[in-house]
Amino acid sequence: MSGHNKWANIKHRKGAQDAKRSKVFTKIIRELMVSAREGGSDPNTNTALRTAIEKARTANMPKDTMEKAIKKGAGEMEGQSFSEALYEGYAPGGVALLIRCLTDNKNRTAQEIRHTLSKYGGTMAESGAVAWMFERKGLITVSKEQISDLEEFQLLAIEAGAEDIKDDIDPIEIVTSPDAASNVKTALEENGYTLSYELNYIPSNSLKVSGSEAGRLLKLLDILEDNDDVQEVYDNSDIDESEMEALAEEIG
Repeated sequence: MSGHNKWANIKHRKGAQDAKRSKVFTKIIRELMVSAREGGSDPNTNTALRTAIEKARTANMPKDTMEKAIKKGAGEMEGQSFSEALYEGYAPGGVALLIRCLTDNKNRTAQEIRHTLSKYGGTMAESGAVAWMFERKGLITVSKEQISDLEEFQLLAIEAGAEDIKDDIDPIEIVTSPDAASNVKTALEENGYTLSYELNYIPSNSLKVSGSEAGRLLKLLDILEDNDDVQEVYDNSDIDESEMEALAEEIG
């Protein structure tokens, strides 16, 4: 599991995200709007929109809020226009960063990202300097306690289109191509598994980070993700989970 995902899970367990529900809704609304604008308002033919809808449901977003966002994105209702921007950079310790944003002003967002990186020990990178280290993938996680027969579970996921299964961690991670993610998710859910799912940028290699550099990195990730324009931040760090637990207490 990438450092970003472990850090997000730890914060979620500690309830650190509860106070940010309004920000979560803001980000999901933008995702719904952009997905509907680029691929249409039918989730059956628009994978990105289907993913955004699932994310909205997981966050308990009211149905009318979700529907309004989709209609605005599809041009059926008046609303702001957002576009995707992917910024690249380096964090403390030389950790590679991909910062995915949805913004109505790319110049403003770029300036804000550059300022944040500089303030917290990072730097902005040229386009292409970091992106080659990551691949866009579907990432499905399932807790081990649900799985009574691991071999049967693996076979089910592979037949549905899984590319890789990491079963030496809990929750188990299933990596898919973006196009196959929905099929794998549906197959698992139809067989009674409860899971979480997202489209992710997965690093091809990782960089071990510890001590003060780990603390500075996690602080930077929090600050970046607090920006309304930032949808996700991906990194290639490898931080020991017990150290993350301790840093979560310090950072709050």
